[in-house]
Amino acid sequence: MPYDKTTELPDSVQSNLPEGAQKIYMKAFNSAWDEYADQDDREAVAHKVAWSAVKGSYEKRDGRWVEK
Repeated sequence: MPYDKTTELPDSVQSNLPEGAQKIYMKAFNSAWDEYADQDDREAVAHKVAWSAVKGSYEKRDGRWVEK
């Protein structure tokens, strides 16, 4: 299920990531959702890809996600 806006992202994403990171997450998730359409665990893979994309630009410092 691709996301159309950041307010549709899982609560765990919305409550932990700043807006910029949420946009990265959403874009990466949607791209992976399309790319891995033939996978049985498509949603899980898309979430892993999305978190990986966020970690490319953001890091967790003192319990908060901040831009690198």
